[in-house]
Amino acid sequence: MTDAAKPLRRKRTARFIEIAEAAGVSPATVDRVLNERGSVSAATRARVVAAARQLAVPRVLPDTRHGLMHVDVLLPQNSTPFFGRLNLALQRSMQMLDKRVVIHRSILPEADDDVITEAILHPRYKRSGLIVTTHDTPRVRDALRTVIERGEPVVTMVTDVRDVARLHYAGIDNLCAGRTAGYFVGRLARRSGRVLLLCSRKDYRAHIDRIGGCRAQLAESFPELVCDSSEVETEDDPDRCYRAVVSALKRGDLVGIYNSGYGSPGIEAALRKFGATGQVVWVSHEMLDLHRKCIEEQTMDIAIDQDPDGQVISALQHVLHACGVVEDAPPPGPVEFRIFCPANVRRTAYLPSLPD
Repeated sequence: MTDAAKPLRRKRTARFIEIAEAAGVSPATVDRVLNERGSVSAATRARVVAAARQLAVPRVLPDTRHGLMHVDVLLPQNSTPFFGRLNLALQRSMQMLDKRVVIHRSILPEADDDVITEAILHPRYKRSGLIVTTHDTPRVRDALRTVIERGEPVVTMVTDVRDVARLHYAGIDNLCAGRTAGYFVGRLARRSGRVLLLCSRKDYRAHIDRIGGCRAQLAESFPELVCDSSEVETEDDPDRCYRAVVSALKRGDLVGIYNSGYGSPGIEAALRKFGATGQVVWVSHEMLDLHRKCIEEQTMDIAIDQDPDGQVISALQHVLHACGVVEDAPPPGPVEFRIFCPANVRRTAYLPSLPD
């Protein structure tokens, strides 16, 4: 066969350059992955193999899932019922995972940046991915940027962290949730007056966004309703909530309460003490056993639930897709939240009863 008759063969280096461009890495990294030599993160290996598969490279591709995959889930030490539901949701999802995926759940002090950044920066094993729920501070942002730069897929869950190039945010649109709360307060109040805004924590982006969304909706659609210039920070403490509601009721003209977090026993107690149940619109967050009782008794009007199971599933799907375990890309948007009122609360418990 003459040289002219021979089929044209593409050079390996040219093909490696195409794969590198598709995967967003260097040709040298492609060589290390496809020839299985050198240290490459699980996420990078998965991107390279996916690009090679898409380009129909005529060779046997390495398995992106060999060995154990370690994924950290960092959660705050928070005793509110929502985090009880979130932990149960994580436990349920962990039971469905491939045995090669090892989830390490760590419960960290909410405001201790030393502990939080240490857990982010220095895992005790070769980590394939990180899912984190944390407050938003400069040190936390810097720690997340560091692990992202070294190739780890990072997903924020429940509350986002600003100005960080994380892989995905697995949570609800909190600004939209706050606007939804403002809409219901305005529609149900039916008279002019004041709205009390209770903010769980001002160092969590979720709560800042919720309060900001509620303010914006009230200002745009219900100018007859006014809010104080500064919301009350409660840290989910029932006593702080109680004092804030009592103070607002004593001032008069209170027509609505929006609470971005917990502390509900204090709000309920204050409304009952002043005979204001059913007179003051109350919108809060999460479907909990106490909130079901308050809704059924028409003390609380609306609960906005952020679906902890949906958030956990979204977070795991995105991390495992980045690591090559899940083939199809998961939905890119936020988790949808749910609205509960007396017509659709369920009758079974949201959290199991603790043993005596």
